[in-house]
Amino acid sequence: MSEQGPASTATHPPGVVDGPIRVVRNDVVPPRYIGRWITTLVLLLVAVQAAHGLIGNVHFHWAVFAEHVFSPQVLRGVWWTLLLTVAAMALAVPLAMVLVVMGESRNPLLKAVALGFFNVSATTEIYTQLVFWGLFALLFPRLSISIPFGPELIGVDSRLLVTPAVAAVVGLGFNESAYLTEIFRAGFRAIDRGQTEAAQALGMSARKIWLRILLPQAMRTIIPPTSNETIGMLKMTSLVLAVPFTLDLMFATSAIANRLFLPVPLLMVAAAWYLFITSVLMVGQYFLERHYGRGHDLIVSKGGPM
Repeated sequence: MSEQGPASTATHPPGVVDGPIRVVRNDVVPPRYIGRWITTLVLLLVAVQAAHGLIGNVHFHWAVFAEHVFSPQVLRGVWWTLLLTVAAMALAVPLAMVLVVMGESRNPLLKAVALGFFNVSATTEIYTQLVFWGLFALLFPRLSISIPFGPELIGVDSRLLVTPAVAAVVGLGFNESAYLTEIFRAGFRAIDRGQTEAAQALGMSARKIWLRILLPQAMRTIIPPTSNETIGMLKMTSLVLAVPFTLDLMFATSAIANRLFLPVPLLMVAAAWYLFITSVLMVGQYFLERHYGRGHDLIVSKGGPM
């Protein structure tokens, strides 16, 4: 006959009583992000205080800001700033593509020309380049085509061709093309070389390989830095005073500020317009990246190669 005692009940696991089995569950408590809430509160307080100090500060002369933010002179400066940005990038992008092709060529002369252009444009300061293009008509008063060491066949006054607007676009575009060349070269080199070899095996010409194989795939890598360079170009137009070109946004606001002896509100006008245009460009950049990244996103979502 077995003995019954306390030892017989000690074999029950903790949390289980005589009768139906009852499972004891622990309540899941969501994490409390105390630090995150404190940081958010502090940042909100700082933002509110900064906004109050900015808006309530009489030294910013917000009435002057409101009066001139849409003035005809400022709007004309905005137009010329946009025009310079578009024209300079329209010159820089195809020029950079040509330089990439020349740099990848087997012709040593083409490679040397591309390398020399890159070294001059990338290693000299942009303000110096703009000053040079502003003095181009003075340095070369006449542009002509002639027989070497012979008579002139056709010529034209440099001032008729290299106007301040043209000098500003050429100076900005040539400088930007050097940086875009490296961006494009990196984008093309990121593509598997086997695709080029396969296209060559199929008998495709070099032109078709560049346009149909390399360029569409490189766009996904090229678009983000090129968009950033476009935004940088927008802000770089403020340096065209070195040409001198006197119709851009920065010069327009500076001229008004000098007339009123109030530089701060007009600087805020320029900053507001640069902020607005940059924000619009960033939205366009987002949609471009999404457009050219569709195929890559589809491959990644299906578990394919990166």
